[in-house]
Amino acid sequence: MLRSLLKVTSGITGGVLLSQAVLSVQNKETSTMKDTKLMPTIYIPHGGGPCFFMDWDPPDNWNSMKRYLEQLAQTLPRKPSSILLISAHWNDASVFTVGSGQRPQLIYDYYGFPDHTYKLKYDAPGNPSLAKQVKELIAKTGIPVQEDSSRGYDHGVFIPLKVVFPAADIPIVTLSLRSDLDPSAHIAVGKAVESLRSQDVLIVGSGMSFHNMRGYNPRFYEASKQFDDYLNTAAESDEDTRNGMLTAWSSAPGGRQSHPYEDHLMPLLVVAGAGGKDNGKRVYSDKVSDVIISGYQFG
Repeated sequence: MLRSLLKVTSGITGGVLLSQAVLSVQNKETSTMKDTKLMPTIYIPHGGGPCFFMDWDPPDNWNSMKRYLEQLAQTLPRKPSSILLISAHWNDASVFTVGSGQRPQLIYDYYGFPDHTYKLKYDAPGNPSLAKQVKELIAKTGIPVQEDSSRGYDHGVFIPLKVVFPAADIPIVTLSLRSDLDPSAHIAVGKAVESLRSQDVLIVGSGMSFHNMRGYNPRFYEASKQFDDYLNTAAESDEDTRNGMLTAWSSAPGGRQSHPYEDHLMPLLVVAGAGGKDNGKRVYSDKVSDVIISGYQFG
């Protein structure tokens, strides 16, 4: 299209008009590509408790992570129709469970923080019809699944989304982890809901790529870096290689040191499964609390 435009305009316009015409076409083509691009799946770090809404020591500890979350919505092809969020903090269900409430309440599941952090609000609605669809998609694959209309939004949901989408105007459906934390099962449940991306549903895994409560100190920096490099290699690999590496995460360098209990890693496996054949990439990485913490996107 640009070649045709150049040919037509080269003899009848000056350089300024030609530049404006080319720029207009480029902008339209970029906009069209963005409008038709499939919604990605994203694994985000959600920080520590209500960290983005309180003073911390050191004061800048969470700044880069908060900036990443604040800018995330601008990187999407368009505003999501709904969000399907898998939180590390819903980890006690024996089978995968879909939150199907119309108006979920907030669960302040953090302890010992300033009083004002227990008054934070995030009034995003649920989406019962999408919850039903999620349940049906998972059930079709033979994976046991149930729903819970009383489940609220834990802090793995409302704390990061309050930064990413502060208007709270996008409906949210939550999906639990399975309490056995089986890697293959979490990849498979992600694969089961992959088709929702074509409906502009943003599939988000909320966790931390390093989560060892005794390990946020310089002694664990090298382990966190080794495991982060492993995750990055996995994310950038083809689907089969990626799934194999993520399934074998506990044998990776720094794996168990980074995740003595892997609830904060499993949301990554779900969004990787939902990423399908799309290669992943590391979209956030920084040294936070003396260790490397990263975020990943597929598509």
